[in-house]
Amino acid sequence: MMRPCRSVLYVPAANARAMEKARSLPADAIIFDLEDAVTAAEKVPARDLLAKALLQDFGPRVRIVRINGMDTEWAEGDLRAFGRAADAVLVPKVARGADLDRVIARVPGAPLWAMMETPEGMLNAAEIAAHPQLRGMVIGTNDLMKELRARFRPDRQPLMAGLGLCLLAARAHGRVIVDGVYNAYQDEAGLRAECEQGREMGFDGKSLIHPAQLAIANEVFAPTEAELDLARRQIAAFDTAVAQGQGIAVLEGQIVENLHVEAARATLAMAEAIALRAE
Repeated sequence: MMRPCRSVLYVPAANARAMEKARSLPADAIIFDLEDAVTAAEKVPARDLLAKALLQDFGPRVRIVRINGMDTEWAEGDLRAFGRAADAVLVPKVARGADLDRVIARVPGAPLWAMMETPEGMLNAAEIAAHPQLRGMVIGTNDLMKELRARFRPDRQPLMAGLGLCLLAARAHGRVIVDGVYNAYQDEAGLRAECEQGREMGFDGKSLIHPAQLAIANEVFAPTEAELDLARRQIAAFDTAVAQGQGIAVLEGQIVENLHVEAARATLAMAEAIALRAE
């Protein structure tokens, strides 16, 4: 069954109240963060808090735990606690497939997601996406901007090469791919523009830093009524053409081939999954 990932909310694992609140938020997925959002002094207590939180029911939300880097003193404990306790383990700063092998060596068979946030990771995106245990990729735009020494631009032009490489890799291997965060969480117009850019590029959703951002991400990354209407009419037109012994259809002056029908069915399936998520 398809699981939407329109909105992927970071929640600090050191914040018990935020984790409890996340159970009722309209997020498609939650990243329980043990890495950047938790200070060194809080790492172990946060692990204990998260273990208790994950005993609760989070409904249809995809539960992802971002562990500390494999080169830190906390990684082993994170994997022992959460390698099989959540829906996926999110590995930070993945640079190549071997980084995922290190995790699998400790928790064989665990579903993995990869943080794509370094130049090396971008250049090895295809290798990473091909890893058999990988399920999804999350772009770490803040870290990538820092590593590139790039300047912020609303059009994100400095990031386009890396974003494109990751998108190509994810689509080539059938992985979920989630765009990076928008830092100005009170800037709704800016968030919407960046969500629309990501949606047009082909991302499945947006990673978010604040619950106030959920509604816009859920809206932008969902099929519109116009898209659903077109999908239904494309399928109907193609089915009629096939029944008449033809391999293509014409709808409003546009060719409709099997590839368009496959995309139309995927659009309808996503809408159905979103509807089920809302029940």
